[in-house]
This record gives sequence, C-alpha cells and structure tokens, in this order.
Amino acid sequence: MNRWLLRLTEQISLAHNEIAIKETLQRITNQAGFDHYAYLSLQGETEKAISTYPEEWQDRYFERSYARIDPVILSARSGQEAFSWSNASTRRQNKDRRAFFGEAAEFGIRSGITIPIKFGFARMAMLTFASSRADSGDAQSLDPVLAAAAACHVHSRVELVGIKPTNHTPIRLRADELTCLRWSSEGKSMRAIATIEDFKYSNVAFFLRNAKRALGAATLPQATALAKEFGLI
Repeated sequence: MNRWLLRLTEQISLAHNEIAIKETLQRITNQAGFDHYAYLSLQGETEKAISTYPEEWQDRYFERSYARIDPVILSARSGQEAFSWSNASTRRQNKDRRAFFGEAAEFGIRSGITIPIKFGFARMAMLTFASSRADSGDAQSLDPVLAAAAACHVHSRVELVGIKPTNHTPIRLRADELTCLRWSSEGKSMRAIATIEDFKYSNVAFFLRNAKRALGAATLPQATALAKEFGLI
C-alpha cells in the first residue's frame, strides 16, 4: 500500500480540477486493490463527503446520522495514525454497530484502511479506501507518515478546488433563518437585521439560535461560515 500512497501524493499534486482529482483517487483506489474511496470532512456535528460509495448508502448514512455510531469514524476521532478495519462481527460490538456493519456489507463495504488527519480549529478529515472483500485492509502495510502526507495532499487539493460534496449532513433551515444568517454574514448586527427585515429583535435572536443548532455551531460566526461552506447562503 505504501507505494500506492506515494503515487497518490505525486499524482494528486498534478490534479488541478474536480474531474482530475476524482479520477486520480479512483485510479489509485483500483490499482491498490480497493473498490471505493471516501474523503470525509468533519466539523462539529456536520460532515461532508466526496465518495464513490453507492448513492443509496450515502443517502442512508447521512439521513440516519450514522457518523455517530460508525466505528471507523469513532476510531479516527480518537486516534492519530492510519488503521485497517473490517466489519467482521466481534463480541465487543454492540447491537447498533453490528447492525451498521451489516448494512454496509449489503452495499459491498466490508473492509478497508482509513487515514485520519487533524488540522486544528476542531476540524478533521479522513481518507478511506474500502473493499467488498473481508480482509483487504489487513493485508496492507502502512507507513503512518506516508499515509498522513497522502491524505493531507488530498485534503489540500479538495479545499483549493472547492469540490462539491457528493453528500453531506442534512441541514434544514427555514427562509427566515437563512435570511438572518445571510445578513449576519454581511456584518449586520441582530438589531440591524430586525430593522432591515421588520422583525422583532427577539425573533431575530430566535431564528439565529435555531440556525446555530441546525448547523451544529457554537457561535454565530461559525454558523455563517458553515452555511457558506454548504452553499446555503
């Protein structure tokens, strides 16, 4: 696997648009003996993915908030280095995790390797290569430094090009909440927004509080930043 990670680092640096980045990821994925790749960016309670997993699985995963129980994500959040994984059932797995792995297997996701990277401001990303076989991850040797370098190169390219996610955490905001968020992103205070939109101040505060909750944001600046990232405002 190490030589494929090195090749990914080299080739991704030459990919300057969305099509080239995705083609590079898929080519290295197949050459390394895997079926799918998944780049997942996490911030707070929101996730966005660029992946070749089946669309039905991606829709189910995000609609049901599977990131909260996904053992791969939980391991990536708690660790620093690349690791292999398998959906083979063990006694240590609780009922929810066994059910999750069972569903994933139905879509041909049975084993793989995942490379987590953490880059400050409570944000992280992870690059996963997955296989329909049960032991693909175990057969791979991984240099943690090389793996992290490859994942960081992928992350930087994805951010630079601004690739549209194939799926993301569903965020449902009402028109008034989006309007207040947009004005806030333009630097308007809550009192100014109330005047502009002819709202009560308490209503503006209510709309923005709901928006923060829906986006999983702790502050208003974070909420406006996330709303822009997801193309909501």
